[in-house]
Amino acid sequence: MFDYNQTRVTEFQLLGFPNLYKLRFLLFMLLLAIYITTLTGNLVIITMVSTNHNLQSPMYFFLSHLSSTEIMSTTNIIPKMLQVLLLEASTLSFTECMTQFYFFSALTNTECFLLAVMSYDRYLAICNPLRYTSIMNFKLCLYLVFLSWFSGLFVTLIITNLISKLHFCGPNIIDHFFCDLFPLLKLSCSDTFMVEIQASVFSVPVIVIPFIFITASYIIIYLAIIKISSLERQKAFSTCSSHLVVVCTYYGTLISVYLVPSKGDSVNIKKVLSLLYIVVTPLLNPIIYSLRNKEIKLAIV
Repeated sequence: MFDYNQTRVTEFQLLGFPNLYKLRFLLFMLLLAIYITTLTGNLVIITMVSTNHNLQSPMYFFLSHLSSTEIMSTTNIIPKMLQVLLLEASTLSFTECMTQFYFFSALTNTECFLLAVMSYDRYLAICNPLRYTSIMNFKLCLYLVFLSWFSGLFVTLIITNLISKLHFCGPNIIDHFFCDLFPLLKLSCSDTFMVEIQASVFSVPVIVIPFIFITASYIIIYLAIIKISSLERQKAFSTCSSHLVVVCTYYGTLISVYLVPSKGDSVNIKKVLSLLYIVVTPLLNPIIYSLRNKEIKLAIV
């Protein structure tokens, strides 16, 4: 039960990486370099897609929106994480914490939908090439992108509203480097059972279903590719491999953090896995797409 006589928490303190205190300056420089590289790489992709006529296709249109989510998600988390590293800890007001959580979750959800849309685009291009341009027209591209953004923003608004109505009466220390769902629920004085249930329910259409859709799409794509000639097969594999690598990296860490039950003291493991999809994956995306895509390499040159 929540004691209404107790003081309501008005700010939270992020601990960050207390076990890495001696390495905090090295870690700060590394994360700062990764952040700058991530921003630069994704901005280059957005600029190339916007200005280069050879990249005016649905695949690159979706890729530019994926890069936009990466820029916003890293900017939402990493600057505060760098502050936590320098000061050993950092505080956020209740509103700032809820805002950070909302944008982190909304952008994560939007990226899940965009990755599913990109797999559908590759499915049409390889399995139905004759009708690809008529099906994947500009109107459908806009609709799919709008639906991805709207769904990600709307679903997260519901969960954030539920969390903001919980009571936090102390302690206010979050053993993480950002305001994440489970560390927040752990600090609440309210009964969080219904919030956890609803978060799990929403994870099905946001994480599980897109992942199943992507997996099914690539199984069908693989079965279609093995039936074509070796030259066309190599070209088809090259257009899908970049997206598949990004999907495996992103969903692998995301599922490990949010859908795999915790066992024992797994806080540090969760932090490392969170770093992978918050920091490493946004860095890898432009690198993978640039190195494995001839059209983007030619546009950059």
